[in-house]
Amino acid sequence: MAIKITLDEALKKRHMTSKELCRLIGITEANLSILRSGKAKGVRFQTLNKICYYLNCSPGDLLQFDG
Repeated sequence: MAIKITLDEALKKRHMTSKELCRLIGITEANLSILRSGKAKGVRFQTLNKICYYLNCSPGDLLQFDG
């Protein structure tokens, strides 16, 4: 896929675990794992908004075009 998910890097930079993020945004660890691995077919804007809010970042910090 041409879109690379850089959520792991954003979590490390902010010293947060994926478990903490799941609790904050209200999704399961399994769903976050699918997103982190790049296997997700899509992501809801509401979920992306919550991730950006709690990680204090923008969508461009989490998604990169790999061409």
